[in-house]
Amino acid sequence: MAHDMVNRSSATSGLAPASSDPTNRSNSSASTAHRSTIPPTAVLRASRSSRPLHPIRLASTGALAALMLLAAACGNGGSNGPGSAPTASPGASPGDSASPAPSVQEAKLEFWTISLQPTFNDYINGLIDEYQKAHPGVTVDWKDYPYDAITTKLLATAGGKNAPDVVNLNTEFASQLATKGALADLGALISDETKSSFFPGIFDSTVFDGKPYALPWYTGTQVLYMNKELVEKAGLDPANPPKTKEELYEWSRQVKEKTGAAGYATQFGANLLPSDGVPILDDERKSAAFNTDAGIAVVEQLKKLVDEGVIVKDDANFQKQVEYYSSEQVAFELSGPTFINKLKSAAPDVYAKTIAVPLPTGKADLIYSNSMNLVVPKNAKNPQAAADFAVFVTNAANQTAFAKFANTLPSTKASIEDPFFTESDNTLESQAKIASVKSLDKAQEYYLGIPAAGDINSAIARQLQEIILNGGDVKAGVEAAAAKVNEAIAPK
Repeated sequence: MAHDMVNRSSATSGLAPASSDPTNRSNSSASTAHRSTIPPTAVLRASRSSRPLHPIRLASTGALAALMLLAAACGNGGSNGPGSAPTASPGASPGDSASPAPSVQEAKLEFWTISLQPTFNDYINGLIDEYQKAHPGVTVDWKDYPYDAITTKLLATAGGKNAPDVVNLNTEFASQLATKGALADLGALISDETKSSFFPGIFDSTVFDGKPYALPWYTGTQVLYMNKELVEKAGLDPANPPKTKEELYEWSRQVKEKTGAAGYATQFGANLLPSDGVPILDDERKSAAFNTDAGIAVVEQLKKLVDEGVIVKDDANFQKQVEYYSSEQVAFELSGPTFINKLKSAAPDVYAKTIAVPLPTGKADLIYSNSMNLVVPKNAKNPQAAADFAVFVTNAANQTAFAKFANTLPSTKASIEDPFFTESDNTLESQAKIASVKSLDKAQEYYLGIPAAGDINSAIARQLQEIILNGGDVKAGVEAAAAKVNEAIAPK
């Protein structure tokens, strides 16, 4: 996949491969705004990317100040969620999501994406040409920026008269802008049919205060890679792989006992908690919610697995995980498609005996996705035309085409009916693709949705490492992490 997901250090560019596999930061995740027993603020308003998923670098004083200024510029009084329906939308009434406003006949749209040029010039330009032919009065001006540049430019322009019309953002940053009233409420601008076209967990991650503020675009999930030879030596049947994390732990114990290899290596990050049903924040996102018996139990279990040698005693980044697996020190790898090429290059013989299956899930029964989205800033000049174009870019037919071209996953349910996503040629690449697609109905984003997200994730990760790797007291460490989180959230 061009861009794997969900780890501690977020993916910071569109489809450009990250140096470490983002889907790694501890697979799995959290809750959903509409359908989960975990509070929406758990860590995912629902939630992947493996990586989306994307804790962004908004924690600096300057960036936080910019976000506050943006909120003021957008006039967010706290009652309209991500922003009421723009007045430029003829026929649109806030809350009337069943009947989207009629399309604007003439408009010039400014469309921003993240690091898609030059690799995807032909695809995006073709998409724009097709849309403009169907809408003769609409022109689309496409601009592509690196991740850091697009966030800086958007913070500088979204609250004023020069806001772009459609912007490609990851879920974490989009959610933060939504909470500040900087994005248009798309509920009045798109149809119910459009809303229901996406996988529920992924679409729910775009909802704030009951209103959608983004349209999911391309996504990705982790899968479970396993060394078939080691698994069989341990007396296990790779044709009947583990379905839950508890089963994966048991398989890993048996591999350790029978072969001496560990189960797998991972990084110990905050998103390990929501994947087992433990929210990071309370419903109001004002205090830590993981310093509970359930949270302590999750950490105690991880510590025990590391102490037993079932999980490698190392906060292993993606490159280290590749090394552990390629040298057969572990039997499993929880990762995205980027892992395949790394493995093939590092150890062709191990690649030849590796298979891919759907990722086992924790108590929350979800798998982290790492999605890119399209948003319409609240101050966009042409909100209805912008929404129409965003719907076009993210519709099932275009997502299917893009997935084939870019080796991503679609966020639209109809796309996976295409034989491309179900037919296998028995290669590892094909197995991973099919395993990922099978996980999409459980896919959710991991995100906190507040400016302090980076500080919160870092504080929890540091304490988890102290406990799990350095023998720190579990309860004291969890409480210390919660204190750091509350400190990060507290008004400055």
